[in-house]
Amino acid sequence: MTQHTDQTVTPEPEQQSLFNEQAMAATASDPAARVEELRRLIEHHTYLYYAKDAPEISDFAYDSLMRELRELEHQHPELVDPSSPTQRVGGYVGDQFAAVRHEQRMYSLDNAMDLNELDEWLGRLEEFFGRMVPVVCELKIDGSSIALTYEDGRLVRAATRGDGTTGEDVTVNMRTVKDVPLRLREQGRDGVVRPGAFEVRGEVYMPKKSFDFLNRAAEANGGKVFANPRNAAAGSLRQKDAAVTAKRDLSTFLYAIADQNAIAAETQWDMLQWLSESGFHTNPDIRRCTTAAEVHEFCQQALENRGNLPYEIDGVVVKVDSFAQQAAMGFTARAPRWAIAFKFPPEEKTTLLRDITVQVGRTGALTPVAELVPVVVAGSTVARATLHNLDEVHRKDVRVGDTVIVRKAGDVIPEVLGPIAELRPADAEPWQMPAECPSCGSPVIREEGEAKHHCISIECPAQAQERLVHWASRGALDIDGMGDEIVGRLLETGRVTDVADYYTLDAVELSMLDMGRVNKDGEPIRLGQKTAQKLVDAIQASKERPLARVLFGIGMRHVGKTMAEALAAAFPSVDQLRAATEEQLAQVDGVGPKIARSVWVFLHTPANVEVLERLAARGVRMADDVVAVDAGPQPLDGLAFVLTGSLVESGMTRDEAGAALKALGAKVTGSVSKKTSYVVAGEAAGSKYDKALKLGVPVLDESQLMTLLETGQLPEL
Repeated sequence: MTQHTDQTVTPEPEQQSLFNEQAMAATASDPAARVEELRRLIEHHTYLYYAKDAPEISDFAYDSLMRELRELEHQHPELVDPSSPTQRVGGYVGDQFAAVRHEQRMYSLDNAMDLNELDEWLGRLEEFFGRMVPVVCELKIDGSSIALTYEDGRLVRAATRGDGTTGEDVTVNMRTVKDVPLRLREQGRDGVVRPGAFEVRGEVYMPKKSFDFLNRAAEANGGKVFANPRNAAAGSLRQKDAAVTAKRDLSTFLYAIADQNAIAAETQWDMLQWLSESGFHTNPDIRRCTTAAEVHEFCQQALENRGNLPYEIDGVVVKVDSFAQQAAMGFTARAPRWAIAFKFPPEEKTTLLRDITVQVGRTGALTPVAELVPVVVAGSTVARATLHNLDEVHRKDVRVGDTVIVRKAGDVIPEVLGPIAELRPADAEPWQMPAECPSCGSPVIREEGEAKHHCISIECPAQAQERLVHWASRGALDIDGMGDEIVGRLLETGRVTDVADYYTLDAVELSMLDMGRVNKDGEPIRLGQKTAQKLVDAIQASKERPLARVLFGIGMRHVGKTMAEALAAAFPSVDQLRAATEEQLAQVDGVGPKIARSVWVFLHTPANVEVLERLAARGVRMADDVVAVDAGPQPLDGLAFVLTGSLVESGMTRDEAGAALKALGAKVTGSVSKKTSYVVAGEAAGSKYDKALKLGVPVLDESQLMTLLETGQLPEL
């Protein structure tokens, strides 16, 4: 428990009662009974402190109870129980997080971006039921979703949301979060029967003060600084060492049960009361509303008060109160129809634009970046923001020295809205893109019709790490374990400069790689033999990836996975691809003159050719085996599909579903346009689903996709 302002060391009445002669006698005669009594007392006062914010004893008294319990468990190890309050923090370090399938799917929520959209949703409720039905308004906590499973009143599992159906097992870490009950309170609400097993859901968050403390400590030690409390909470929840999670001061708000039939509550309002009385931490800022005006009032008050809260919120969730009415409305493919998230408008601040620098990306794109005097926006400090491209800089007319307006798009991505013209210095000049790459000095080009300027040299140091990480990514050569940290150390030590250098590494050398950190004895931490051997095995396996993976992995501009597959199908070797003219490249389905020019220039730049030749010399596959096969029926020939979201019921990945569609003659693309024939929307479908609705493109759900793949017949919509 955190310290109260009264730091008395004088024994208080409740302390004296805890250590009286009767208690000591009971301990001597029946230690098991005393252990159980101590656990009950500690759980009771933990509940009052965290769930009710109404402590009855001082920290000193609480700590005394905990010390006595620890001592008794030490003396009688047979009495130690996983649900004991002493077992919250351990030194357990996990190798990975096991997959956990949720009792029922954890759906996303549809958003209302303004009051008009909220009113449209309220209007649909009224139309559905023939009247305005009661709703419950709750603050939308900006944290990380969690599902807690209890059996016979004891916490047995905690899992992240994941894709909504399957999450990651973070039980050990969640046991360190102090407001999560390890055992449910014995006394329940009158008329409510506690179930034998159920899954309760809510949000894990990091309080603002804890977030600030964590980032200040990280900065002082040269460590990673989190962008916002939500990222900090999610990162803390997935620590491999539970002791690290315990130090992060996480908290929870619980607000749902997977199976509403598990308790004898009939409304959201009653269920929240049941959760609170069972020991869970629930948010007190809730309201049951019966009119649209009351909903508006709650949303407005929440918006005005968000800065005064000790935690971050990004909106209000409005839910139909009655469980029976919720069931009547049901769900869409991605969200409940009976709930909506009213999202707050982005918070805006002003600050000084100190400089405009240039960042060079993986494909050589040059991006202007606003360097700002740090300012707190939507809960985190913003010191940099992308300006996208030269045209955007000129359109907004932002100049070094300007006082600018900054916000976070969707409360996540910092952006500069524009300058306050009347505060502009007299000598502020329009900004121009440099003529040479700031990293390697190569000429910067901007092709006709493009917004971005580019450095086309594959040897550009600024592109090196992103290119190396991309080459090893799952969609490219899939070198498992080759992540940012190892790639960064390989670059810093000079052992690797481009992707061809991966294939000169050996396990002995890799095992001695200095990771740039020291252990508790001050000795350098090395990569280690086991990890090194796994990496070398993965590197060797990557040599046999198909040509499309190589073309995607090498990082040509405009060449994503789908485009790489099209190029490999038309030109099944790098030699054939290099021999093709721009006109021949442009004839490939989906390529066109612009992409053809980009591919041709890349494949005829000497530095890039040299890397490709070294890859071939070191055994990386540069051609596909061409085998004549019967393509079979092609009922989807001429149709274009776009896949979005997760395919939950079938267990297929989007790549696997795309391959199945292609086998039936379909074209699978990555973006939605008027030329798209169908969009397949899985769980948590995003902007592509929204664009399909806007353009009137037919949308298939997962069951319709599976029927299509099995029968080759398009469904009637």
